[in-house]
Amino acid sequence: MPLHTVLLLFLVAASPAMAQDFDLRPGAAERLRIYEAGGHGMEPGGSADGFLFSVAVPEGDYRVTVRLGDTRQAGDTTVKAEARRLMLNHVVTRRGETVERSFLVNVRTPALTPPPPNAPGGNGVRIDPRDSAELTWDEKLTLEFLGKPVVQSVRIEPVRAPTVFLAGDSTVTDQYAEPAASWGQMLPAMLDDRVVVANHAKSGATMKSFLTDLRFDKLLSGMKAGDWLFIQFGHNDQKVEWPQTYADAAIAYPAYLRAYIAEARRRGAQPVLVTSPERRNFDEGGRIRDTLGAYAQAVRRVATQETVPLIDLNADSRAIYEALGPDVAPTAFNDGGRDKTHHNDYGAWLMASAVAERIRANVPGLATHVTMPAFSPARPPAASAVPIAPSLIRSDQRPAGN
Repeated sequence: MPLHTVLLLFLVAASPAMAQDFDLRPGAAERLRIYEAGGHGMEPGGSADGFLFSVAVPEGDYRVTVRLGDTRQAGDTTVKAEARRLMLNHVVTRRGETVERSFLVNVRTPALTPPPPNAPGGNGVRIDPRDSAELTWDEKLTLEFLGKPVVQSVRIEPVRAPTVFLAGDSTVTDQYAEPAASWGQMLPAMLDDRVVVANHAKSGATMKSFLTDLRFDKLLSGMKAGDWLFIQFGHNDQKVEWPQTYADAAIAYPAYLRAYIAEARRRGAQPVLVTSPERRNFDEGGRIRDTLGAYAQAVRRVATQETVPLIDLNADSRAIYEALGPDVAPTAFNDGGRDKTHHNDYGAWLMASAVAERIRANVPGLATHVTMPAFSPARPPAASAVPIAPSLIRSDQRPAGN
């Protein structure tokens, strides 16, 4: 990297002049301002259950510091960022108490550096109408305050930090609306404020479509030495009825895994392979039926052959569902349990907890950033033990690829 670029990055990350402070106490100017492009303010849809506040910022990573509390009342504040990425869960403050918390948020747009003349490629990620409706692919940082939020102020400043990139499908992506949720959008709450999660996963994605939609190009454009790349595909790759993106488990699928691994390593990043969570199909004996076994086995085999850390979420998800049992397991899934593939907030929290526990055991460089208590897939907590304030945006539409 040229010296002038290094100096510029240092100045951007370190300059206090780049920090922005906002007063979000009830009645303050920022609480009355409506967001307009290029500025800051409230998003539509606020209610007694919470509000959304956006600030126009350039693409990049940001440290957000929030001061919570009120002299007149107690509070219970949950904070999510962008498309419902959980950052802080149930920060309880007594009346008159003030607490300060910080976390890192990745902000991105679809734009890519145009390729040179006559070179293949594109100017941006191929996003669809659903992507456009999300609070992700835009030029602003959006915060959602939920529960019984008591917010005094927000400080936003650029930061340069190690990044955990996520490449995957609907079981990983930041689902934009309740009640669907995925483990990738719960993971930030389980890591400290010295790493940032950049979730590039897409509902309906396969290893091939992630390339052709230029999502992998976008991900790689921000990757640097010392980052991590978590790779989890399989649910859609196995669909023979999708002829343009089908990848057989024996030959094509492991070859694509190796290509992703190679691209991460070429940039000095650490690849991590994740087996796909199983679908919730119980047999008569209360055991989960295998629908992804050949793909999970391919991931395990490549991880061993390429000496890549493995997060065996397929095995952990089976253990979690079987521990909950056929009657309780549906409470961890989208659409009131009618969806057997995609999770709700509770289920996503369980999957993310399993991922975080495997990080602690198998990914040494990232393990020190895990903040959640020890988790056992064989003894998952009840939903009442891990309540998550629901977001304001809701949709009856199933995630793509269902």
